[in-house]
Parts: sequence; C-alpha cells; structure tokens
Amino acid sequence: MNSNVAIELRGITKTFGNVVANKNVDLVVNRGEILSILGENGSGKTTLMNMISGIYYPDSGQIFIDGNEVVIRSPKDAFDYKIGMIHQHFKLVDIFSATENIILGLKKDGKFDIKAATQKVREISEKYGFDIDPVKKIHEMSVSEKQTVEIIKVLYRGADILILDEPTAVLTPQEAEKLFAVLRRMRDDGKAIIIITHKLHEVLSLSDKVAVLRKGEYIGTINTADATESSLTEMMVGKKIELNIERSEPVNTQDRLIIKDLKCVNREGVTVLDDINFTARSGEILGIAGIAGSGQRELLEAIAGLQKIQQGEIEYHNPKTGLVENLKDKTPIQIRELGVRLSFVPEDRLGMGLVGNMDIVDNMMLRSYTKGKSLFLEKKGPKDLANHIIDELEVVTPSANTPVRRLSGGNVQKVLVGREIAASPTVLMAAYPVRGLDINSSYTIYNLLNEQKQKGVAVIFVGEDLDVLIELCDRILVIGSGQITGFVDSRHTTKEEIGLLMTKSHGGEQND
Repeated sequence: MNSNVAIELRGITKTFGNVVANKNVDLVVNRGEILSILGENGSGKTTLMNMISGIYYPDSGQIFIDGNEVVIRSPKDAFDYKIGMIHQHFKLVDIFSATENIILGLKKDGKFDIKAATQKVREISEKYGFDIDPVKKIHEMSVSEKQTVEIIKVLYRGADILILDEPTAVLTPQEAEKLFAVLRRMRDDGKAIIIITHKLHEVLSLSDKVAVLRKGEYIGTINTADATESSLTEMMVGKKIELNIERSEPVNTQDRLIIKDLKCVNREGVTVLDDINFTARSGEILGIAGIAGSGQRELLEAIAGLQKIQQGEIEYHNPKTGLVENLKDKTPIQIRELGVRLSFVPEDRLGMGLVGNMDIVDNMMLRSYTKGKSLFLEKKGPKDLANHIIDELEVVTPSANTPVRRLSGGNVQKVLVGREIAASPTVLMAAYPVRGLDINSSYTIYNLLNEQKQKGVAVIFVGEDLDVLIELCDRILVIGSGQITGFVDSRHTTKEEIGLLMTKSHGGEQND
C-alpha cells in the first residue's frame, strides 16, 4: 500500500432496513490532498462519512488507517485515529469562550490550565492562518468565527484527517475564500481533507480530487484538473444535464407587495427588522441575500403573518379584486387565502412544515383540512396533488402513502416546496428551497420558480448560493443585521459586491 495513503475504505456496505445507503464502496484519501465527495441527495455521502467518524458502524467492509485495518465504533475511536469531523450545525456552548469550547470534554488529571490552552489555540491559529480571538465568547462571534472554533477544536485534539460537511453553506464569498486559504495550508502541512459540498465551482477551485457516489455506490475518483461541471454532473446522475438557469426577462410587471417602514421586535425585545422598504413585483424574482440570521426569516414571516409587526405597512395589491389590502391587519390563514404563500425550508424540515409520521397525501391535506365540510376528509384531491408532485419533482418514494420521515432530506424538501407551488399563489416566498439538494434537484426547483415568474407570480427567493442568486433573480435585496444594506441589479453585479454589502451595517436605497 502507498505509504502516503491516510485512509482507505474497502467494500463498505451499510443498510437501514430495506434501504441500501452504501454498497461495496471503495475509497482512498491521501495525505496532503483535498478530496471532494459529490453525489445526489440520498447517494450515501453523509452515511459514508458518518462511518469514518464513528457515528455509524458498517455492516461489512474494512477501514484502513495508515495501512492498518481499524475498527471505528464511536466518535472517540475516530479521534483516537486522528479523524475529526466538522458538522454543518455547530456544537458549541454560547456562554463559553473559544478556548473553553475547544478543550471541553477532554480528559485531564487535575485542573485545566486555561492559559496554556489559550496559548496552544493561538499557535494553531498562527500556523494555519485562522483569524480568531481565543477568549471571545461564542455568542459574540460571527458564523465564520464559530466554524473556525469547530475546526481548531479537532486540530487541538490532534486530527490529521479532517471531514467538513458543507463548510461554506453559511459563509460570504470573502469568508469562503479565507477558509479555502486555510484548508490549502492544512493540505500543504500533510493533512488529509475530505469535503462534502454541492457547489461544483467550489469543488473545481479547491479540491485536488473528486470522488463520486451514485445511489450508494462508488462511481470513481478523478483528478479535479481533468473535470468540468458538466462531466461531474454526468458522473453524479448518469446522464448529461444542462446546467443553465434560464432567466427570462420580466414582462408586464406590476407592484404586488409594497413594504413600508417595517419594524419587528422579537420576544426578547431585540429589534430583528428595522426600517425595511422595498417592492416585490409580479413577473419577476426578487432575491434576498444575507449572512445567516440577518433577518431573512423574520422578514418573510412578517409578510406571511407569522411575525408580530411593531410598525410599518405591508401593502398587497390584489390582482383578483384590484384592491390594496394591508397584510398587517390579516391573520396567517387570511394571507394564505389571498394567495401569498410561504415555502420556508428550515434546517429541521420535519420540525416545521411537514409531519414526519404522516404520509405525503396527509401532508398535502394539512393545507386544506380547514375547508372540509363533512366528518370525513376528502382525499382524492390531495392524493392527485401528491402524485403530481412526485412525478414533476422526481420524488424518490415507494408511494404517496409512504411516511415522510422515511424519505431522504432532499425528497422531503421537494414535497415541501412542491406543495406551495401547486397552490397557484400570486406571491411565492421561497426560503432556502434548494438547501442541501443535489445539483439535478436544485435545477428542477430553479426551473419551477422561473415558471412561476412567467405566470405572473411575484417570487421572493432567499438563497445561500450567491452564484445562483445572480443567475436566477432579476433584482437582489441585501440584508444585514435586520436592515437593508443595498439593492443590486442581478445582471450587473458580482459576488464580491454582494459579499461586501452583506457585511455592511447601514441602509441602502432601492434600485429600480
């Protein structure tokens, strides 16, 4: 075996009941190399990484570290073999400092020497180029700083095989570039780095090699220098896919929603939205960009009647009646019946929007049960709708009667988004509709949003990927710390311009 091989998998298989998550997967990761793992939703990427990091145990197959066969039954075993996984959702204690979080859980005789630990954190930061204050509290940190703490935490414990799950999902372009520079320095120091990501342009710019999984099986590993977005997509899905977002020109646009001087305060008394002014028009897609937690969620919930409004107005120009109505005075159900629909894809898809133990048909009925006039609810309409969404969005499921909790995350998401689109809204607010979706499924959703735009719907799209926002949307509103920091024309902007606006702290003017 090549002495440079950090970790090798041979014939790894994992099943959950009748579902085969991984089947006879072979994989090699070398030291001094960044390997990207690509695959559609449900292709087994996360399951495979969870077996390396000790969260799952394989049904069969072998794992070799530095040429020696090992057994990894727990995250502690993984750490003993110097494997560290940085998850997408951070596991940090808000009231502790960076150093306290980094040493939390480490066994030591006697009392910890915080001063010595802080010095070691500084040394790791200087070595790889991290920008972090070891004594700063987690609740005072930005998202990228929290991610830095998670990475230093595994390095502090001696990890030299690192797995990062969607590491740039919540970063600005500038923060992502900083992270890439750090990862390259770690690679040059001999670390073996594995990245799970859906962003093909990042794969091509950062990784040395790309391994592709399809339906739980290993398809192959290629040098990134020999790959293109089209060739990688074809490997992932087994057929050629057009990777063009067809952005049509807005036609016959009319003001549909006019937001005036909107202010919202949360239950803790913190102002989450302040002085928000903008117009959403029929026949166009208005993008909303911002660092995670900047007020995107609260803004959409305020329009949908789910967030209390302290001041301001939300004028809805009703195309059916020609009347102008203030949504501030309406209940969420009244707002929905006017045709203003919110499809919010949260991090916990089954905690909000869908009921996991109910099947797809019953989840369709959640939106219409209040209209039932008899003791027994009518199921034919929801069943037809469920089957339509399954066909249209290629939802992988045994049937429309399968409990939603048995579907993969990406398929759950398709059901969630498809249900709102199927309601023929006049305003469609789609928040993170492609979060965690593979490239093929994502383009299906983008095309659906474009179809809604062409039907004269006012589409408001909140997304994380700035490349997609620029390609898909007509205008982009940038929000930071609950305030609008700028408006840009998508056809004449750059990721860098939007990234700077995302970190700006004062308001911007609407750009028509």
